[in-house]
Amino acid sequence: MFNEEYLVKSASYTDVMNNTVVPWLQSGEQTKLISGYDNHPIFSVCYQADKPVGTVFLVHGFTENAFKYAELIYSLLHLQFSVVAYDQRGHGRSWRDDKVPDCSVTHVNHFDEYVDDMRLIYEAYREEMPSPHFVFAHSMGGAVASLFLEKYQDAFSAAVLSSPMIAPNIGGIPVPVVSSMVFIAKLFGKERNNPFFMKRYSGPEDFASSCATDPGRFAWYDEIKSLHTEFQNSVPSYQWSLESVKVTEKILAPGKPEKITCPVLLFTADHDTSVLPEPQEKFIQRVRLGSHIFVPGSRHEIFRSSNDILFPWWHQVILFYQSHLSGTAGREEVMR
Repeated sequence: MFNEEYLVKSASYTDVMNNTVVPWLQSGEQTKLISGYDNHPIFSVCYQADKPVGTVFLVHGFTENAFKYAELIYSLLHLQFSVVAYDQRGHGRSWRDDKVPDCSVTHVNHFDEYVDDMRLIYEAYREEMPSPHFVFAHSMGGAVASLFLEKYQDAFSAAVLSSPMIAPNIGGIPVPVVSSMVFIAKLFGKERNNPFFMKRYSGPEDFASSCATDPGRFAWYDEIKSLHTEFQNSVPSYQWSLESVKVTEKILAPGKPEKITCPVLLFTADHDTSVLPEPQEKFIQRVRLGSHIFVPGSRHEIFRSSNDILFPWWHQVILFYQSHLSGTAGREEVMR
């Protein structure tokens, strides 16, 4: 049922996930509500590997949650990496602003709140989870992790950024136009609403237009999403849209990527319609220990690729972590 790194290779993907992977994970998970920015509760979950060699902190992307990464978490644990994952604010089982219309809409007041949440999650777990500590971050999570690494240089021994949102793809709409839309929405108290041209979640989604290339992986999570209201994030609020386009300037500010001291491996997806590739390249070229790999045939969610793309990609991720298992001195007193 699994390849050498414990990713699902069976054609019966849903059966393997529901009857093997998820029950096994649930039997060993420990959940906590962590007080995030402004003391709002952030859902977190940790897994201790048998004879762990280190810990991977997983930071999910826009409209996602920790559960969506069950297959990767299963693999990491079998490869002796403990795991910490959490649902970012406004997502999944974490706190949502009570003025947000429904779970479809993803809202944040300021992007820095995500970074503060990541810091508080790290502080909550850094003592109990085995070192060295690594990051795996996707899309919006990649933007959060990039800002975190620029600010707290000694927290992690290495980081993997998968299709990071250094800059979102907003279809060429000028930033001033986005700012004007949000300004008008605020005048009417609608900044927590989704843009009028975007539809909220209304049921099963379309594989052809999705960010995945594997039908089995897509179908498994699509069913999970349809059954769990808290997982039905689908569209941004006006304010989130503005914060997402402002994040590029923050990440690429003069001297900021150069402050990152740990090795960073950035993966760019081939057919990515969610984020822009050029800012990813600009960013990683400025990271002192940065490396960049292009993944042919992939869409934005490389971790939901077909086996021929997923297996070699994940092998590169694991080799990268394994190559940085030694040398943890100086990474214990991060938040002084």
